[in-house]
Amino acid sequence: MQTRLQKILSAAGISSRRAAETLILEGRVSVNGETVTELGTKADPGVDDIRVDGRRVKTAAARRYILLYKPRGYITSRSDPQRRPTVIDLLATGGVREYVYPVGRLDYDSEGLLLLTSDGDLAERLMHPSHGVAREYHVRVRGVPDRHTLDRLARGIPLDGRKTAPAEVSILKIIEGQQGDDALLSIAIHEGRNRQVRRMCEAVGHPVVRLRRVRIGPIHDDHIRPGEFRDLTEREVAALKRHASRALSSLRSATTSTGKPQVPRSRTPDSGSRTPVRVTPHRAGGPKSARGPKPRAPRRSGPPRRG
Repeated sequence: MQTRLQKILSAAGISSRRAAETLILEGRVSVNGETVTELGTKADPGVDDIRVDGRRVKTAAARRYILLYKPRGYITSRSDPQRRPTVIDLLATGGVREYVYPVGRLDYDSEGLLLLTSDGDLAERLMHPSHGVAREYHVRVRGVPDRHTLDRLARGIPLDGRKTAPAEVSILKIIEGQQGDDALLSIAIHEGRNRQVRRMCEAVGHPVVRLRRVRIGPIHDDHIRPGEFRDLTEREVAALKRHASRALSSLRSATTSTGKPQVPRSRTPDSGSRTPVRVTPHRAGGPKSARGPKPRAPRRSGPPRRG
């Protein structure tokens, strides 16, 4: 990430900001072998060779937090033995040179928001099931689930001999078709089992047509397009860290004293009605978690780039 040289030198303990400016103006600072004499010059401390009086400046590598919209047809991995395109290929094409890795996964046929970072501590906290960081998906399924089916999805579906954790489920839209109606569901889960949402829907008889992740904890972006990515803002990074820290206690509070998950009652529409069935509140205009305030629209750190 490009940073002003004055700030890099100060962070490395070489000098104060004012003294760093003097070093630059005196021609005592070089970047990749070229002397720098202009204030405001930027460099990447994680990549560039920065020296003062010929001695290399040792800086702590800046951690990077990237939000990518993964298109369908890409592998969520740093490499693939079958040589299929990966999310790292998208970042490399867009000029990302740092070593970052995906936080969690989106399968080959799914799309949506994906975090990539060089911050191993945060990545571990976000992926660990004990922290229960919510991930919301918009899922188009065959047929229209009734109230009983929505309740089953919300309370948990047995997969591989173990029930899934409570989820937040609602119908966003009913899509009419010549061969029958489909439903667009909002499903927020707090686990990361392999192909979990797809398998949950298949288990209740409503196979997935299309799956898109729209939110990771407090992070969402309605403007980023498939193949684009951007750096998280400082405010978003701070919110993500706070969310990861408190998600565990929030998940525990959603369980009754008897150990059974609390799931709000759903509303069943009249026969032939197109009124959405809701198991958890979902206001128009953006997702809202039952365990926290509605996320604010992110402040962009710059326009998204395409890989």
